[in-house]
Amino acid sequence: MNTDPDDVVWRLNGGSTHRTSLLVLPHAGGNAHAYAEWRALLPDSVQLLIGQYPGRGARFSDPLPRNIGDLVGPIVSCLPSGIDDLVVLGHSMGSLVAFEVARALTRAGRAPRALVASACRAPFVANPSMVHPERLTDDELVAAIKARGGTDDGILDEPELREIIIPSLRADFALDDIYRYTGAAAPLTCPVTAIGGTDDPVVPIEALARWSEITDGPASMEILPGGHFYFQQQLDAFFSIVNSVVDGVPVRHEFA
Repeated sequence: MNTDPDDVVWRLNGGSTHRTSLLVLPHAGGNAHAYAEWRALLPDSVQLLIGQYPGRGARFSDPLPRNIGDLVGPIVSCLPSGIDDLVVLGHSMGSLVAFEVARALTRAGRAPRALVASACRAPFVANPSMVHPERLTDDELVAAIKARGGTDDGILDEPELREIIIPSLRADFALDDIYRYTGAAAPLTCPVTAIGGTDDPVVPIEALARWSEITDGPASMEILPGGHFYFQQQLDAFFSIVNSVVDGVPVRHEFA
């Protein structure tokens, strides 16, 4: 499979030069397009990188993931060269991908400067809101996804478009259901910031809070009003936190 690295990791520059790169990993069923608009919310000095999973966009014909390694491996290998100041951010399942990317880079002696985990349980916590896509009809799966928010209902309601994206939705939610980190304690060294919504039905606050246990570095947690895709209504507050991490500002609220 000769996939173009630019199709695996999108590269969106703000200005002619950049000192920091922010790598964003999408949620289950998500794609890079959904996060491209974040370019306008970051300083020009920050390069925005976005992971594109198989089964969507230019990677539509790539084999669908069977485990999280199938997402992580291509992203790590396709990161642009010359990056020495990297912040990794994931949303929902993307936070688990972000954790594994950060872990792989740390093992390789290229630890990211920081990790931001949004709306996701800590990696070693069992999924408290399993979808069980293998048990659901297409209609039932679509209903479950709509209940979480964050997906354009127009796409899910259009039969031809839905038929195209359902396989990748099933694959993503299947691996999100079963993923659980069981390796050594505190495998990361970088600071970790966990962000969640007050009314998130998918990730209880107590599951979010345990992100502090996966790093030897400092950790903080921020809670904003909203549900699983809280940032859609809280973009200013969300990017205030993200840009603070990108700028290297010390964490504000330590874990209790």
